[in-house]
Amino acid sequence: MSWGTELWDQFDNLEKHTQWGIDILEKYIKFVKERTDIELSYAKQLRNLSKKYQPKKNSKEEEEYRYTACKAFLSTLNEMNDYAGQHEVISENMTSQITVDLMRYVQELKQERKSNFHDGRKAQQHIETCWKQLESSKRRFERDCKEADRAQQYFEKMDADINVTKADVEKARQQAQLRHQMAEDSKADYSSILQRFNQEQWEYYHTHIPNIFQKIQEMEERRIVRIGESMKTYAEVDRQVIPIIGKCLDGIVKAAESIDQKNDSQLVVEAYKSGFEPPGDIEFEDYTQPMKRTVSENSLSSSKEGKPELKFGGKSRGKLWPFIKKNKGATPEDFSNLPPEQRRKKLQQKVDDLNKEIQKETDQRDAITRMKDVYLKNPQMGDPASLDHKLAEVTQNIDRLRLETQKFEAWLAEVEGRLPARSEQARRQSGMYDGQTHQTVTNCAQDRESSPDGSYTEEQSQESELKVLATDFDDEFDDEEPLPAIGTCKALYTFEGQNEGTISVVEGEMLSVIEEDKGDGWTRIRRNEDEEGYVPTSYVEVYLDKNAKGAKTYI
Repeated sequence: MSWGTELWDQFDNLEKHTQWGIDILEKYIKFVKERTDIELSYAKQLRNLSKKYQPKKNSKEEEEYRYTACKAFLSTLNEMNDYAGQHEVISENMTSQITVDLMRYVQELKQERKSNFHDGRKAQQHIETCWKQLESSKRRFERDCKEADRAQQYFEKMDADINVTKADVEKARQQAQLRHQMAEDSKADYSSILQRFNQEQWEYYHTHIPNIFQKIQEMEERRIVRIGESMKTYAEVDRQVIPIIGKCLDGIVKAAESIDQKNDSQLVVEAYKSGFEPPGDIEFEDYTQPMKRTVSENSLSSSKEGKPELKFGGKSRGKLWPFIKKNKGATPEDFSNLPPEQRRKKLQQKVDDLNKEIQKETDQRDAITRMKDVYLKNPQMGDPASLDHKLAEVTQNIDRLRLETQKFEAWLAEVEGRLPARSEQARRQSGMYDGQTHQTVTNCAQDRESSPDGSYTEEQSQESELKVLATDFDDEFDDEEPLPAIGTCKALYTFEGQNEGTISVVEGEMLSVIEEDKGDGWTRIRRNEDEEGYVPTSYVEVYLDKNAKGAKTYI
């Protein structure tokens, strides 16, 4: 069975088949490489697991390892460490004996395949050139024969015509002879080229193609044998470490068999035995006899006085501002639907999150760069070019995150440029309180606002102080009189107050103004003495009472 005789006309299919064979070999290389990665990862995890449960030096755990059960567990941890080492050996041997060897062989195989099919195409081109020459000589011979026939017919016609001069007849005769001679020459040339083509064709189908296809067949069979040998090596690498793994497992079994429950029980006795004798019987004391009451020397008398524990409990109630609502709508990217201070905090949080992502991507880029350097120094561990796409992707992510950060930083700078000082903002949030209590509640209000959803949140360092003041704060908050109105306003447009600290208004509605715009674009209003909140200043027309406390005086 030979490809050269059986598959003489299947050049293209053989080319596809041999390429498929190389693909199979590369797939097997990839499989082995991933297996080595798994072995390394598994070994690392086993070592970390063993290290995690090792007793810490100079700690109570070392005392526990006096017991045989704990000693057996420590031996198990050590054996698992050796067990992990055998998986590292599997990874190393598979890399050196299979992966590296096959990768080099694949390159040689590709070069040999390329050379063989190049020779095949060259032979094909040669036979095609010979065929074109044969066709050309054949057409020329056919054309010359037709020309000779026409010249002979013309001569015969001239010779039969009595009106034609003898000179014209002689000229026609010479032309006919010339055409016949050209036809004979073309015939000889066509015959020679035909013989040569048949010879070339025979050599092509019986010598050149069989030899080339035989080389391709031998190449393909060597590939098949090589992959089979690699599979045997794959099994042998595992088989070589089985005895050592068996010894590790035997060590674990031996450690388990060394556990002595009686010995551990004795160690418990030695560790906790007090050495005192148990108390004797208590003598009967007869109170009917006038005798001195005594206490038996063998009796036990122990009294323990317990001091009552004082438990201080305080109920700290966290309260929401009465006008805060939850956000129900979709939030714009720049958080422009929020009041300025809340918007600033949201933007600051977004900038911080983006900076964390940038740091994470930067660390990943550095890790990929280090891995690429390792691959450049050790090509058998991987292809450095395979990391270029991932490195470019991470770099692109970093650039995108930086642009995103610049955008949010610009919005943050814009908001911070329009916001009043933080202390003024805190006074706006808690302007109803005075004195020391006013200062404490202001801090609480500012901490409340720091929560994204408006709930009462506290810093860990201030927790104890706020708990002490919580009850008084709640009482003052409940009993505080509402802020007085400093004017009225008319809603120019309908506003849906779906966010924290805002209130909904309907176009044309009249409401009371309790705090005017402080330069941040928001005005605080009230409806029906029990519902209040902020609305955009541009949505209302304000009529301030100049005599009211807190109103500005316009000149």
